[in-house]
Amino acid sequence: MARIAVGGFVHETNTFVPQPTDLDAFTTPGAWPGMVSGAELEPAVRGRNLPVAGFLAETEAQGHEVLPLTWAAAPPGGLVTADAFATILNHILEGLSEQVGIDGVYLDLHGAMVTERHGDGEGLILQQVRALIGNDLPLVASLDLHANVSAAMVEHADGLIAYRTYPHVDMADTGARTARFLDRLWRGERRETAFTQIPFLIPVLSGHTGAEPAKSVYERLAALETADDDLTALSFTCGFPLADVPDAGPAVVAHAHTAEAAERAAGQLAADVGERESAFAQSVLSVRDGVAAAIDRADSGQGPVVLADTQDNPGAGGSGDTTGVLRELVDQNAADAIVAVLIDPDAAATAHNHGSGGRFTVALGGRSGVAGDTPFEAEVIVEGLGDGRVTGIGPFYAGARMALGPMAVVRIAGSGVRVILGSSRIQAADRGLFQHLGLDPAAFGIVALKSSVHFRADFEPLAAHVLVIAAPGLNPADPARLTYRHLRSGVRLGPDGPTYLGAPTARDRDARRGQA
Repeated sequence: MARIAVGGFVHETNTFVPQPTDLDAFTTPGAWPGMVSGAELEPAVRGRNLPVAGFLAETEAQGHEVLPLTWAAAPPGGLVTADAFATILNHILEGLSEQVGIDGVYLDLHGAMVTERHGDGEGLILQQVRALIGNDLPLVASLDLHANVSAAMVEHADGLIAYRTYPHVDMADTGARTARFLDRLWRGERRETAFTQIPFLIPVLSGHTGAEPAKSVYERLAALETADDDLTALSFTCGFPLADVPDAGPAVVAHAHTAEAAERAAGQLAADVGERESAFAQSVLSVRDGVAAAIDRADSGQGPVVLADTQDNPGAGGSGDTTGVLRELVDQNAADAIVAVLIDPDAAATAHNHGSGGRFTVALGGRSGVAGDTPFEAEVIVEGLGDGRVTGIGPFYAGARMALGPMAVVRIAGSGVRVILGSSRIQAADRGLFQHLGLDPAAFGIVALKSSVHFRADFEPLAAHVLVIAAPGLNPADPARLTYRHLRSGVRLGPDGPTYLGAPTARDRDARRGQA
């Protein structure tokens, strides 16, 4: 029996979001538990689709002893504050330093954390843990499919095991795979690693593993892993292009019994991704065209038309309060439509004050300073209220026991458009958010969701059509629209896109303004 220390520090950082992610974001429960330590860790995550939950269940099934440290996660957002990073990392390190006779360490990480002082949060976390435990103990981590894998992460970890699905329905399964990998290391299995970065950014939408080309890439990954007995783990991460860091972008990490096998697998998979570069380009509809198309298709009788408001996806750091889709639905006289979830805690509280059936005039959303977005002023009628204690029922949020604060559903007076109001940022990726308010999303003609891809796991089966639209938001669908300053030189800003050659100079910016 091995004694395994378990912790986690999870954040996907959108460096283009102006609001920082502070300690409260990690300690306050939301879709996931707030920060937990020691004996509180396992009960808090049990039964959830989380890597740490899958790791704990598998490790206990193997008969090993778990030594819980600290686990913390915050919703995707801006830079992690220096205080939050130091506080949580110190909790993990202090808990680890108190353990005696450990045989290995597992960390649940994202892979795209950026702090106010460090561009590679996970690289530093792994470095600090490695310095504490020495070079003889195995240290492994699970990673998000959107990890920006760095050389430092590879150097300090004995194993990096990434998700293989987007929507991330395999988070718990990835934790279990990581537990099996660590078990083999503890039993003496030899480990060699190969690491390859791929020189173009993959738009967030293009990582959808239910569609091409990502579907075939992950099928190829599984085939390579199965065909070679020397290959012990193979991961492909699409990267997170909304993090302006040198290591942003896709990567392959291969672990094998021999260096030759690791290099061969990493090279083959990287080449396969490179050959499909053009196919990773994705197009989205303008909000006007998308809403018009949804209205045209809404009477099919085969289910709702789902509109994905991808650029205001809280799951990539979006504010969740932009009003572009809502405004367009009302302007085009959409019938039987609903927007979920518009984050406006003041409006949600006002709805609760008025009660079901109440009417009031309000300026909804539009307060995050997103360019081209303003509050939507309207009279609304309260049609339902909830306390925000939502149970996840879909594959992505499976088992989640959410604490989202006051919620409400209101109808825009004089229209057929309804809005689910929320108090805490949450990606609209689970039907439980509707059921909490007594709603059935299948009963609507148009369902507009603030999500990019995760919604597909629970909503696509009931949809007649899915349309991805670009309304104002903090998550541009096209990375080439972003102004990078720290990306490594030579990376293409999208599939077959322009090559990044360094931060723009004042002369470059003046030239662009002149062309405009």
